[in-house]
Amino acid sequence: MQAATATTASRLTRGYLISFVGVVFWSTTGILVRYLSVEFKLPPLVLTFWRDVCMSIALFPALAIIRPSLLKFERRWLAFYLLFGLQVAIFNSIWTFSVALNGAAVATVMAYSSPAFTAVLSWRLLGEKLSPLKIGVVICCVTGCALVAGALNPSVWQLNPWGVVVGLLTGLMFSVYSLLGKYASDHGQNSWTTLAYAFGFATVFLLFINLGADLGRGIAPGSELLWLGNQWSGWLVLFLLGAGPTIGGFGLYLLSLNYLPTTVANLIATMEPVLTTIEAYVLLGEQLDLAQALGGLLIIGSVIVLRVRER
Repeated sequence: MQAATATTASRLTRGYLISFVGVVFWSTTGILVRYLSVEFKLPPLVLTFWRDVCMSIALFPALAIIRPSLLKFERRWLAFYLLFGLQVAIFNSIWTFSVALNGAAVATVMAYSSPAFTAVLSWRLLGEKLSPLKIGVVICCVTGCALVAGALNPSVWQLNPWGVVVGLLTGLMFSVYSLLGKYASDHGQNSWTTLAYAFGFATVFLLFINLGADLGRGIAPGSELLWLGNQWSGWLVLFLLGAGPTIGGFGLYLLSLNYLPTTVANLIATMEPVLTTIEAYVLLGEQLDLAQALGGLLIIGSVIVLRVRER
């Protein structure tokens, strides 16, 4: 009994560490995306497409060299990976529209409504326990994200009905990403195989989404895909975004699902805006106000309480 308890505790600790390192990777995403958006005016959907392209360019050769067997999967999993790829493409696209409709602050808050969706869906679909403590932690983390994103300012909440729908869909789609990742890990799929093919197929879907968006705007399909042209510094930052934060963040998040309940992994992910805010303060000189600091402490404290209670 004691050995089993020790093994469970060891797995949980490993899961927390993997998830936290993934969040550290993820937290640099905002800074790199902001740089590409401000310095090069890169359209969001184009940025999303090339980020996934760069990720695939880095990940597939790395797996082929390090462990070629990870590039193989049974044919019966093809439909799942296609579905997962479509989900990732829709998730990334919806996030782009949420930022456009709601602004970055509100879009961040609504995206991190995902722990609430994940808690309910995991309880209903995966049979994960939905304890009062976990409900309280979800509420605290979502509140903390609101504070970190500066959502206390009433001016940022000038939403229209479509903005509300798209924002909440972003949170729901992150929950679906978590559940699909958990399903794959529970059924013996390697996390890196899942990551490679989910984002590989997402790249194809995002290409068509970009072409469709161009047609909808009345411009030549694909005319903005080479937006950066010969601006090689922009391409380098874009490659770093795909090869670093995207692989590290999404990959380690999937890996943590081998050790953690889906809701717990999703709750740890809410630390991302906290770390991004701290990094922006240190690297870019952006101001960190009292509400943001309190929000960050609320998120970190909630995750620590959850981990201590699990022990």
